[in-house]
Amino acid sequence: METTALDIELSDELRAMRDAVRRFTERELGPWAEEIDRTGEIPAGLIELMQKNGYCGMRLPAEYGGGGLSLFQYCIALEEFSRLHRAFTIAANYSSGMTPMAITRHGTAAQKEKYLRGFAAGKLKSAFALTEPEAGSDAAGMRTRAEKNAKGWILNGRKHYISGGHVADVIMVMAVTDPDKRARGGITAFLLDRGTPGFSVTRVDTTIATDSIKLAELTFENCQLPADAVIGEVGAGFKVAMGSLNDGRMSVSCSCVGAAESLLERSTEHAKVRRTFGKLLAERQAIQWMLADSAVDIAAARALCYDVLRRLEKGDNVGSAGSMCKLFASEMVGRVADRAVQIHGGMGVIRGFPVERFYRDVRHYRVGEGASEIQRIVISRDLLRGVKIAD
Repeated sequence: METTALDIELSDELRAMRDAVRRFTERELGPWAEEIDRTGEIPAGLIELMQKNGYCGMRLPAEYGGGGLSLFQYCIALEEFSRLHRAFTIAANYSSGMTPMAITRHGTAAQKEKYLRGFAAGKLKSAFALTEPEAGSDAAGMRTRAEKNAKGWILNGRKHYISGGHVADVIMVMAVTDPDKRARGGITAFLLDRGTPGFSVTRVDTTIATDSIKLAELTFENCQLPADAVIGEVGAGFKVAMGSLNDGRMSVSCSCVGAAESLLERSTEHAKVRRTFGKLLAERQAIQWMLADSAVDIAAARALCYDVLRRLEKGDNVGSAGSMCKLFASEMVGRVADRAVQIHGGMGVIRGFPVERFYRDVRHYRVGEGASEIQRIVISRDLLRGVKIAD
């Protein structure tokens, strides 16, 4: 769907890139979406196809084989991928998500050489392990510990709900290295390779979303890591993770916009052909208003996201604007999905129809990458800066 707002908001360069990604998505990825839904897995062949067409390591430096894309460009690509299937955004994040970008920003030359080329070649997948049974958004509750020894670090603990953790080749693990300091200088980020003794995937969960979106429980039992597994400085792990936070929020926000636009397109086309009691759905005011409300929601989310992306590219301090995007876009796509199911009626709740899958897929966005309530806390703290509020 072409809109005036979209044409105004994109430069010629970004519009050309968007159109290229859309052509690739529509021509090449359709059959893969069907296979993903049928098998519940993200196939290796899909990663190979994405790598062949330049969609692995999109944000990594060109010197390591990456695409060197800006955050804005990357978000445009994710927006297009999410129009067809959320699994395509997951596949892209394997090589351009939080862990690859943390290595790009904070890794040593040896770490960059070891991992970045593999990401760009589609040979390595990444995951980011922060969440635990007692900790996620609340880093102070983290119990996974790393203790220094003669060989480096001994890692013990457990992480859960880790997206892609069951297939990742390298995982950035956050662990407490100074129990007294914790989030204030006592958490360190480590790079852990698949197959490291003492590391195991102890459970894999499927979610409310498509079966290809899986979350893993990771267990570390006297897991020996070398000294050079530390990424960034010892004690600066929380800062390393938070440094990529706006990237993650903006990626999710634009994915929500793409999914919502696809749902609106599907709903509009359905309304043009579906008849009830002798009239097209498109002729009924109730349906017209649902479509109109969805169009306004999408336009507002896109305008907000694109404005924040431009400011980030200029190096502006956007404060809590990234949280505003994540909050508004994730709540917005939920409303659009709900209307789409209602417009499609019985078809909208039958497994195997895209609208039903989208409805389940987008529910995760209000929980992952910081739940809506966490985003509201971030925003309100920004507004009330300087006011002492009791916990």
